[in-house]
Amino acid sequence: MEGEEVQFRQLLNGFLSPDNDIRLQAESAYDNINVDTKLQLLLDALFETSLEEQLRSMAAVLLRRFLYCNFDEVFPKLPMDTQRNIRGQLLTNVLQESSPQLRRKICDVIGELARALLDEEGNNLWPEFLQFLFKSASSAELHHKEVALTLFSLVPGTFGNKQAQYLGIIRSMLLSSLGDVENHSVQALAVKATVSFLLLHDSEVAIHEDFTELLAPMLNIITDSIKLGEDDALLKCLVDIAESCPKYLRTQLEPILLLTVKVLADHEVPEAFRYLLLEVVVTVSETAPGMLRKIASKCLPQIIPEVLNMMTDLEDEENWSVSDELLDEDTDSPSVVAESSLDRLACGLGGKTMLPLMNTALSTMLGSKDWKQRHAALMAISAVGEGCHKQMEAMLPQIMDTIIVYLRDSHPRVRYAACNAVGQMATDFAPTFQKKFHEMVVPGLLAVMDDSDNPRVQAHAGAALVNFSEVCPKNILTTYLPTIIGQLERILEAKFKELMERGTKLVLEQVVTTIASVADTAEENFLQYYDRFIPGLMYIIEKADSQELRMLRGKTIECVSLIGLAVGPDKFMNDASKMMDLLLKDHANQEKMSDDDPQVSYLISAWARVCKIMGTRFEPYLPLVMGPVMKTASLKPEVALLDNDDMNTVDSEEDWQFVPIGEQQNFGIRTAGLEEKATACQMLVCYARELKEAFADYTNDVVKLMVPMLKFYFHDSVRTAAAESLPYLLECAKIKGSAYLQEMWSFICPELLKAIETEPENEVLSEHMYSMAKCIEVLGSGCLSEVQMTELVKMLDKVLTNHFERANKRHEKRKDEDYDEVVEEQLLDEDDEDTYALSKVSDVLHSLFAAYSTQFYPFFDLLLPHVVRLLGAKRSWPDHQWGLCIFDDVIEFGGPSCVKYSDHFLQPLMSFISSKQCEVRQAAVYGCGVLAQFGGPSFSPVCAQMVPMLVQVIQEPDSRSEANINATENAIAALTKILKYNAGCINTEEVIQVWLSFLPVWEDADEAPHVYGYLCDLIDANHPLVLGPNNANLPKIMALFAEAFSKEAVERGSTVGERMVLVVQQLQASPEVFSAVLRHLSEEQHLAIHTFVNTPQDAAAHSS
Repeated sequence: MEGEEVQFRQLLNGFLSPDNDIRLQAESAYDNINVDTKLQLLLDALFETSLEEQLRSMAAVLLRRFLYCNFDEVFPKLPMDTQRNIRGQLLTNVLQESSPQLRRKICDVIGELARALLDEEGNNLWPEFLQFLFKSASSAELHHKEVALTLFSLVPGTFGNKQAQYLGIIRSMLLSSLGDVENHSVQALAVKATVSFLLLHDSEVAIHEDFTELLAPMLNIITDSIKLGEDDALLKCLVDIAESCPKYLRTQLEPILLLTVKVLADHEVPEAFRYLLLEVVVTVSETAPGMLRKIASKCLPQIIPEVLNMMTDLEDEENWSVSDELLDEDTDSPSVVAESSLDRLACGLGGKTMLPLMNTALSTMLGSKDWKQRHAALMAISAVGEGCHKQMEAMLPQIMDTIIVYLRDSHPRVRYAACNAVGQMATDFAPTFQKKFHEMVVPGLLAVMDDSDNPRVQAHAGAALVNFSEVCPKNILTTYLPTIIGQLERILEAKFKELMERGTKLVLEQVVTTIASVADTAEENFLQYYDRFIPGLMYIIEKADSQELRMLRGKTIECVSLIGLAVGPDKFMNDASKMMDLLLKDHANQEKMSDDDPQVSYLISAWARVCKIMGTRFEPYLPLVMGPVMKTASLKPEVALLDNDDMNTVDSEEDWQFVPIGEQQNFGIRTAGLEEKATACQMLVCYARELKEAFADYTNDVVKLMVPMLKFYFHDSVRTAAAESLPYLLECAKIKGSAYLQEMWSFICPELLKAIETEPENEVLSEHMYSMAKCIEVLGSGCLSEVQMTELVKMLDKVLTNHFERANKRHEKRKDEDYDEVVEEQLLDEDDEDTYALSKVSDVLHSLFAAYSTQFYPFFDLLLPHVVRLLGAKRSWPDHQWGLCIFDDVIEFGGPSCVKYSDHFLQPLMSFISSKQCEVRQAAVYGCGVLAQFGGPSFSPVCAQMVPMLVQVIQEPDSRSEANINATENAIAALTKILKYNAGCINTEEVIQVWLSFLPVWEDADEAPHVYGYLCDLIDANHPLVLGPNNANLPKIMALFAEAFSKEAVERGSTVGERMVLVVQQLQASPEVFSAVLRHLSEEQHLAIHTFVNTPQDAAAHSS
């Protein structure tokens, strides 16, 4: 055994070696040791006081990891005496240890063991630990107190299910430690311990209230730590509280704000402390904005100017404006921290609070002779646009009159900031901004783009023009096309020459992107400029093959493909093949490209655009492009699980992002290549959607790639693309036969169900549900087994349960003391998110009813209480809308059997016909129509009751307004269906007369065919009310047809379209009658009939 201990100490030395090979050998040897032996060796090394401290410290680190990973495997199996001895030795040893660093490491070990000895029911299996905590905390020995507080910080939940009876003792222990003014270390640890306990109970208001008296002493200690300027850990604790339980800070929020004012103005305080205190305020603005608005009215007018002043902390860089390389901004620089903080404060507090606080300061800064002041003011305007949107939108004319002049400022960095402000507002306030200010913005930006002496400013003007043009109404941009194109062409030519002579490329890269954006918006209007750009751009793609030109080439690839989409296949097709040949030269080089090579994503996106342009003619290129796309989509990011001790070695790694897992572990992922992976996945969706059967041979490989990525939690867009691809892939695979399709679905279905169950993000969950709905639509009845159907319904039950719970939470927030109109805006945004998810539940149920009809009823019964609850009188109107939509499907696909649910849907259906909310009204009247069409004769009396209610809706004075037209036309269609399918209890002659007066309809393409189909029925039956005496109503009928044709209410190739054409042709067979009818029509109506009737059926189908 002694030899084994010696070897183990050598192994510990190996862990500490600077030589990587020796460390790897030590790790390998350590991994091969039996777990029981490993535990004993680690304990022996830790307790051996004669051993060097660094070896004992390493043993402590390894022992904590061992307990984290192997506790269940080893510790419970040890004899009880051995377990007791280990626990006792650890507690004794930690108090005897003289080294503070090693003492902390032993605390980590004890903390890990204490966590493991708290069972799932909250029973503490180590009662001596609790006694040890209280005894050490009340000890006269300083380091005993430190140990107790450190351990409590590590395991704040150690009291388990006995916590309630200990709560008073815990509070007293912490309060006493916070008051230990003789020992700053004890006070600091007490702050950490208190915060740790509060964070564990972040949603338990009663505990927060019980611990309120601890906040003032904590704040005093934190204030002292700022004065000392040695350790910012206590300020980080305050940030944690602001993030997780901000309402706890209420009683001391004003002192915190006053401290912030004082510290921000004191430049003797280290930057890190100033940033953290500002972060506390910013975080509270996000987590408890209402509370901050109420309490901060005196302090915010002092804080905001200090933040603006921080934005002026810029370096005078002599060559800044002529630099050809854009380095990433220093995220820790004062100006960047301040700009980000201002953005977040605006989003949190809203424009009503923020704008008045900024206006005076910004006016002063804009008028300053110091360029840094002017620069900061313009960047501030850029930063707050999103958060102050509502208030700024009303002030846009004044804002633009103020800032547009700075595009001509004497200092290049101010001109840069002015471009930034214009570009950001073009995005934040589109398309209003473009409509109102194009006359000043376009010439202003084009003038700055002439500034070739300051290429960085010149490029930024080009970037602002991208922001302006990508959301600009086409008709506005088109008026400037000759001017914009002329300037872009000149700059492209000049900068290409500069590239050849001097190697500079910044402006060239930007102008290529600007050309792409302008073409994308101009679309067919770009045709006349196509030949002026494409040859030069293709030349860049062909020749720009060096390492330093990768970004230029990538952006040029994007530009050409976007121009191709803009001008369409007729013009681009000749160059499309040449473009693909050039791009596929990279096929061999793809293997050499690193995952973060910018060309990768540009290439993959360009191929997808060309696919969209070429359609099925792209199929021959698939074997060449699929390899690179699949390779990029298959990227597996590097991940790491690191202890806090190891984090120092990776903090400087830009490509890594870490999140804490528990108290001691950090999960990290290398982000390089993730955006490219997401792009590649989206392109695979594009191929499946556009190529259909032509993509069938790739479906197997793509499905095997996509399905596992439903759980790729590192990137939301990857999971969304994976879900979106599945129904398209099933559609593609149909041509392979039912066996192939079934095998594919057997692979997809279980994983898609699991993904729906476990998805953490509501937005992505909605896309997963929609994917399931579309898959069921593609496959139809029988695609789900009884077990799978039950599983899916359970998940829908969970989603609906969460829907009501979140609504209840919002209801409680509306009663909160800090509730105000800005909080209401945020709650409405949350309402919208929930409504979207509810619409996807409706989509799934729609597909299930469509596929299974009444066979789905027994499963639906499990969800029935939720759907009935949606229709409750006090629910929101979106709940009413989607509740009705679900019952509409119950009726439409269940037919007469829907009568079993009539007690649940009839009364809401009738009452919501007159709803003031048009979306609810539309869902209700649509339900009336399907009830008439599919419900059967037992519902005839109900249909008769609906008629006057529908007529009243249709005859409302504003029934044909833009907001109401869809609901009104659905009501007309419902009346049509009652007349056609369920007229047993109505006077049809009377209703038909009224019904005719409601025509024409044209807005709802799904419902219009029902109306015109019934009209054709009546014409075919020579119904006297329709035709009139001596066919006097024929001109009116033809006028109705003309309106339907001109407004594309029916398709030429549809059954109803053909019937209408036949009616016209029968009239044409009697030239005299037809001529007499045409005399009553306008030229436009005459033309509409002529065009529709004489359009070949296949041409109509093709154009649609």
